[in-house]
Amino acid sequence: MKADRLLSILLLLQTRGRVPAHELADRLEVSVRTIYRDVEALSASGVPVYAERGRHGGIELLAGFRTDVTGLTADESRALFILAAQGTHAALGLDDALGFALRKVMAALPAPYRPAAEVTSRRILVDSTRWKGGPQPAVDLDVLQDAVFTDRRLRLRYRHSGAKEPNTYTVDPYGLVSKAGVWYLVADRRAGPRLFRADRVHSATLLPEPVKRRPGVELAQAWAELRRQVEDRPGGLDVTVRVRRARLDMFLRLSASSLAELPTDDGENDWVTVRLSYGVVREARQLLQFADALEVVSPPEARAEVAAAAASVTELYQRVGEPRS
Repeated sequence: MKADRLLSILLLLQTRGRVPAHELADRLEVSVRTIYRDVEALSASGVPVYAERGRHGGIELLAGFRTDVTGLTADESRALFILAAQGTHAALGLDDALGFALRKVMAALPAPYRPAAEVTSRRILVDSTRWKGGPQPAVDLDVLQDAVFTDRRLRLRYRHSGAKEPNTYTVDPYGLVSKAGVWYLVADRRAGPRLFRADRVHSATLLPEPVKRRPGVELAQAWAELRRQVEDRPGGLDVTVRVRRARLDMFLRLSASSLAELPTDDGENDWVTVRLSYGVVREARQLLQFADALEVVSPPEARAEVAAAAASVTELYQRVGEPRS
C-alpha cells in the first residue's frame, strides 16, 4: 500500500538521515521514479523532505524534524531486536509486519540507543530449529489463528503419530505454541487439555459457536500442564556412554535433544562420559552412528539394543553382497 510505503520512507529517513533514492527503491522494492513521486507526496502533505541529485545526493528530512519516544532503555531496545526470531513470524504471515514495526521502533528510539539496537540485529541470531532436524513440512496456520483470535471452536481432522487415517475432533482452542520450530495447537477437548501438532492437521474448520474453555485457565497454564505430562511420561531410559574426545563435539551436537546433562570434561582422558535420556529403549539405536568412537556403559538393555542394531546392519550388508543366482 502507498500509505505504508510513505511511512516506511519517513521512518528510514528519520533513522538514517540522507539516503540515496536507489537504496530506498531497493529496500521498498519499487522504482526510483516511484520513490521521487512518494517524496513529492510527502512534501505536499507537509513533511519537510527534499531531494538532492548528483553523486553525493540523496533524500533527506530537514534537521530537527523527527519524533522521539523516550522511556526505552538500551537493554530494552536490544531485547526488541532479539525478539525477532527467524521462522516464527514467517509461519504466522507476519514477517513484513515485523520488519515494518522494527523500522518504526528504530525511528522512535532515542538517538544514543540506535547504534546498540542496530548492532544487536547483526550480532544476535535466534534459530529455533534443532540440529539435523530435517526439513519441516509446510504448515497452514490460517484457520488455527482465526479460531484463536476470534475465540471460536474448531473441527479438526487430525492424524496421530503412527496412525494411517485421521480422526475428527471438536476442540476449544487456547492458543498456538512454537516449540523448537514445531507449531502446536493447545486446546480443550471434552474439558481436558490436549496437544495437537499443527503439521498433522489434515483440515481445520472454524465453527460458529464460541469456545468453551475451563474457567480461569489461560494458554500459559494449559501449556505448562501439557508439557509436564510429556516430560514426566513414564518409561524413560537413562543411558551412560563413553565417547572418544575426537568425536565429542559432533556427538554432543547430534545428541543435544537427548542429553540428560552436560558432561564433565577434565580435558585429560581420551574418553568422556556422557549421560543421555531416551523415551524408549529403541531410541538408543541412534548411537550406532558413533559405533567406532563410543561405548555403551549402561544399562544392559541399551547395550543389547545397539548390538542388535549393529547385527541387523551387518546382515543387510552381507545380503547385498551375496551373488545373485
